[in-house]
Amino acid sequence: MPERSLTLMAVHAHPDDEATSTGGVLARYAAEGVTTVLVTCTDGRCGDGPGGVKPGDPGHDPAAVVAMRRAELEVSCAALKVTHLETLGYADSGMMGWPTNQVPGSFWTTPVDEAADRLADLIRQYRPDVVVTYDENGFYGHPDHIQAHRITMAAVAKTDVPAKVYWTTVPRTMFVEFGRIMQELGVEWAEPDEPGPELGLPDDEISTWVDTSSYSSQKFDALAAHASQTENIFFLQLGRERFAELMGLETFVRVRDTTDAPVPEDDLFAGLR
Repeated sequence: MPERSLTLMAVHAHPDDEATSTGGVLARYAAEGVTTVLVTCTDGRCGDGPGGVKPGDPGHDPAAVVAMRRAELEVSCAALKVTHLETLGYADSGMMGWPTNQVPGSFWTTPVDEAADRLADLIRQYRPDVVVTYDENGFYGHPDHIQAHRITMAAVAKTDVPAKVYWTTVPRTMFVEFGRIMQELGVEWAEPDEPGPELGLPDDEISTWVDTSSYSSQKFDALAAHASQTENIFFLQLGRERFAELMGLETFVRVRDTTDAPVPEDDLFAGLR
């Protein structure tokens, strides 16, 4: 019987999230023969409609947005060579404080244990060696990202399958570079109305730095697949070369490990190969 390949599972909230923070690792590890599994928790109905029409505005048809974003997700997965796409199909909850947070069937209102059971079934099915999701704040406070974190950590506890679990993050030094480049392009950062947790981490708190620069073109294509969400694909304005310079490194915090691989590390599968 052939040896089972290593398996990576990325658990994300919406269509397009897979490309932003993990497009590089999904493409890199697929190229290395790793089985890649993407779990997308919501249907993206609170995203922009055609022409950038916003949720709640005239002409925004949630069902049409769901269909459009599913098609975009499939194109993105093809660009990244994702082996298996699984969609949980919960209704997108929208940004924190939106009325859609409390709509029955929204991901935010779904009991964590219920959704975790479904994800646990997928973990048992695919037996991922490595699982990647967000930190407890969902990186930037989006309710669906927070919920994805909660159900992932609960599902890992239920199954005890993954050897390693990671949370996505960004070095704070990289935010300085983002700001500088945005200023060059004449784009201003939108400051939040209320201060929240500082985004990202100090460089010395990041355990894992994965070079994905050789796969930046695939990441660019995956992000471009989500063309309906123009606000989320800002970095395409950089062009491929500048995009590769800025987005060719993906960083993580290792929160579960059974391998004793030393940190900092440059490979999600360190200790497993």
